[in-house]
Amino acid sequence: MQLLVVLSALLALSASHVIPAGSEDDAIPTIPGDNSHYVEGKSRYIWMPDGEGKPVLVDLHEPVDKEFLNTRNGANNAYWLFTRRNPNNAQVIRINQPNTIWGSNYLGSRPLKVIVHGWRNNGNTDMNPLITSAFLAVQDCNVIVVDWRALASAGYGTAADGVPSVGQHLGNFLTWLINTAGGNWNQVHLVGFSLGAHVVGNAGRQTGNRPARITGLDPAGPSWGNNANRLARSNGQYVEGIHTDGHLLGIFNPVGDADFYPNGGKNPQPGCWESTCSHGRAPQFFASSVRTNHFVGRGCNNVWQAELGTCTGASFNMGNGIVSKRGSGLYGLRTGNSWPF
Repeated sequence: MQLLVVLSALLALSASHVIPAGSEDDAIPTIPGDNSHYVEGKSRYIWMPDGEGKPVLVDLHEPVDKEFLNTRNGANNAYWLFTRRNPNNAQVIRINQPNTIWGSNYLGSRPLKVIVHGWRNNGNTDMNPLITSAFLAVQDCNVIVVDWRALASAGYGTAADGVPSVGQHLGNFLTWLINTAGGNWNQVHLVGFSLGAHVVGNAGRQTGNRPARITGLDPAGPSWGNNANRLARSNGQYVEGIHTDGHLLGIFNPVGDADFYPNGGKNPQPGCWESTCSHGRAPQFFASSVRTNHFVGRGCNNVWQAELGTCTGASFNMGNGIVSKRGSGLYGLRTGNSWPF
């Protein structure tokens, strides 16, 4: 009897991240929790993390909810300001309401950092305070966290379809903010994770590619491989990509002037056992880099060398918060398996 109980428990555990078998055409297939089944551009189903990092099964063929997009789009963006005077309590700034700026701690003379979350996340998701606190620890700056949960909470396909609108509204907000209360585009750094990486790309494009720096943290891969609205090197003065779950939840191919491939740029990252964890390493690596700037990449001749981690070229640091940072090429490096990596 005890043996039967143990066997039942083991079977339940092994099936915890698996969907019943079937054909992709007429039923939901067996889906391993580590996304080892996934083939870019071919597979229909993939596991993605929600705001708490829990895996959610996504059907990439699910129709876009156009009616939802009519009421939930970039116009619903919320903009939360944090400074050293209010490092933990957000001050909400509303576009075309200048009194919300005058009553805040925003100063146009400070550098401006903007952080954008991904799918099923919101302004309170862990990555936002993690990166915000890192920026404020090393520099007196304005940090704006963009909360676009109204759309990010939709199905993946619908949220992805609405990304350009979210980015365009963000670009318009930043233009209004700087024109109204001061600021310098040469001091603007946009940071986006997953779908948020494509949001900041669209925001940069909307402003005429004026931000000094854009950082894409494992830019979302599914539905974005050949998407004209994805993050691109032309979206800012300097665009950097950090890839941690390439070929699965993240894009593997270069997206910026400089692209970094820590630990080969794909799953499993050190300390991770599945794709959702590796995807989430990108904002963690970035926050750590802002605080200590200790990740040193070596130049790669091509993306395959980056994947193998056999790069031996010139050194260039990954991440950090230096807005005047400039560079180009592909870079590989190794990290530890826990903070600060």
